[in-house]
Amino acid sequence: MKNIFNFLLFGALVMMFSSTQAQIATPAPSQTAKLETTVGLTKVVLEYSRPSKNGRKIYGDLVPFDALWRTGANKNSMISFSDDVKIGGTDVKKGNYAIFTKPGKASWDVYFYSDTENWGTPEKWDETKVAAKVMVTPQSANTVETLTMNIANVTNDGCNLEITWDNVNIPVKIEVPTDKKVSEAIAQVMSGPSAGDYYNAATYYRTAKKDLKQALAWMNKSIEMGNDKYWVLRQKSLIQSDMGDYKGAVETAKMSLTKATEAANKDYIKMNNDSIAMWSKK
Repeated sequence: MKNIFNFLLFGALVMMFSSTQAQIATPAPSQTAKLETTVGLTKVVLEYSRPSKNGRKIYGDLVPFDALWRTGANKNSMISFSDDVKIGGTDVKKGNYAIFTKPGKASWDVYFYSDTENWGTPEKWDETKVAAKVMVTPQSANTVETLTMNIANVTNDGCNLEITWDNVNIPVKIEVPTDKKVSEAIAQVMSGPSAGDYYNAATYYRTAKKDLKQALAWMNKSIEMGNDKYWVLRQKSLIQSDMGDYKGAVETAKMSLTKATEAANKDYIKMNNDSIAMWSKK
């Protein structure tokens, strides 16, 4: 019995030791980094892995000149934009882009590539996936041990994507559409509610059993602005019916019926026919 107990105890200790060993974590050679910021009104997210010098010569050796580089380590570096932007003067649609570079002694090419699912550089380069290509003159920098990417020189209208490692900094100008977005918002607010706003307000007032007179005024305003679809006219007829104006409700329902018939919408055809039949008796 003692031998069995010792055997079981030994087995438990082995399992405990193995479990403890399995939980040991070690640092990755190249740590990942993620930066989220807002430039003007545009959200910019930067994700990349950060290799270190570790006493090595970087450019022209570890990173060859005139060869495509993943610009980091592990999975390709990536940047995303919540709005359409301009990169080096080129229009770029909102979305996610891989960042690749081709370092040179006198200049670098920086690529924003629409295929972001690459472990390193793409197996087959596709020029049609290059959303923007920018040629940048390298700037001297104080020696940086670990590759660092940053969103710098932020203004309402843009920023610089900076790629810094060793004693080299590569700034890429990015412009964001802040002025366009603000100007459009100002114009919309200053011009007053849209036809859709009047329709939504009127529909809410009816369903919430609030001021039907106000609901009808808003619905008429929406229709005057060109929003005379069959479902809009249907809502107006319901407001008129709730107000006891059955004659007006029938006339509006007939207009809705005509448009619903043109659109071949069976549901609205039936609803209007049923309502016309009911309200005509009142």
